[in-house]
Amino acid sequence: MATSSKSEFMSPKELADLLGISVSSLYSMNSWGTAPRRIRVGKHIRYRRTDVEAWLQRNTIENA
Repeated sequence: MATSSKSEFMSPKELADLLGISVSSLYSMNSWGTAPRRIRVGKHIRYRRTDVEAWLQRNTIENA
């Protein structure tokens, strides 16, 4: 199995930093149902990188 320097999962802080938003904004997006799919691991929330990439693709606005 190949190893990568990046984990398959991202924390809310890592995702918020990637998107350039605050963690509280990300949590608001979670409650509105507009954030990427997330996984609960015990008491922790994690985001699969593949889910984040798919979410970004779905939310990309093409120029007309």
